[in-house]
Amino acid sequence: MEHLGIDVHQKYSEICGVGEQGEVTVRRRIPTTQTSLRRFFKSRAKSRVILECGPITPWIYRLIRELGHEVVVVNPRRVRLIAESTLKTDEMDAEVLARIGRLDLGLLRPVYQRSAAAQELRTRLRVRSALVKSRTALMNTIRGALRAQGYRMASSTPRGFVARYLEVKLPESLAAAVDPLVETIAELTQRIDELQAELTAESRSDELVARLQTVPGVGPLVSLAYVAWMDRSDRFTKSRDVGACLGLRPSLRSSGGREYRGRITREGDKEMRWLLVQAAHAAMHSTKESSLLRWARQLEQRVGKSKAVVALARKIGVLLHRLWITGESFRPFPQAT
Repeated sequence: MEHLGIDVHQKYSEICGVGEQGEVTVRRRIPTTQTSLRRFFKSRAKSRVILECGPITPWIYRLIRELGHEVVVVNPRRVRLIAESTLKTDEMDAEVLARIGRLDLGLLRPVYQRSAAAQELRTRLRVRSALVKSRTALMNTIRGALRAQGYRMASSTPRGFVARYLEVKLPESLAAAVDPLVETIAELTQRIDELQAELTAESRSDELVARLQTVPGVGPLVSLAYVAWMDRSDRFTKSRDVGACLGLRPSLRSSGGREYRGRITREGDKEMRWLLVQAAHAAMHSTKESSLLRWARQLEQRVGKSKAVVALARKIGVLLHRLWITGESFRPFPQAT
């Protein structure tokens, strides 16, 4: 089998092929477009294609797989440890990826690539997140501008920010400068509410997403984001691997009979990890009793709230996968039933 490495860039990508004996079979620089990639790979025999995970990797992965090739997306951090050199070019990077394809890919921790439907759902969730962050930044800008002029706004929720602003009596010159930002906040709030309503309705109509919301602290956004991130239940053979994939397990150093556990690794999807932590915070304030929350509160007394919340976030991530594959709903006290 021929092993092809692609050093992907926005405009052009370098391709290098290596045969079974390690000889270079092809070097090519092509535009990073669907037409060029399809033309190149359509005419080649089935090959193993290696590329690093990046922002434009998903559609390239799906396109090359549709053409019948084996595609492996590797962790850039793992490749960097092997390929780091004083001589670095795009051509060399493509060749290194091709030669890595001849090795044991388990060393490189291939990165899972989601389906088009899961990618689309994640895009919608990220659009909402970007709108919320933009609104927050504008609100902070307005509050800072008013404080600098000696005015102060009463605290409010994001949805009630515009009403609070209108209560402040501002001179015409200052109002003329700030009003465009307020109008933008009102538009963003309307769009966020529309997206929230769409996502909430979708979460209620989907049996799986609705079932995941039976877990304490897990709402429509967390459950939808989890399904979009996971994509397929058979992605993990063991539910406990979910916590490690999201970087919620402690780092481990063991040598000579001594073992040291440090901070969590923070590997994997940052946004999904943050959402699970937020779900854990919400669960800690839940009034509904369960063995899960009793465990978290007992742990809080021993190690403190911050560590207990992270541990609970890891358990929630593992539990959601377990409920997915078993088809069950959350049971507050499973031992009793």
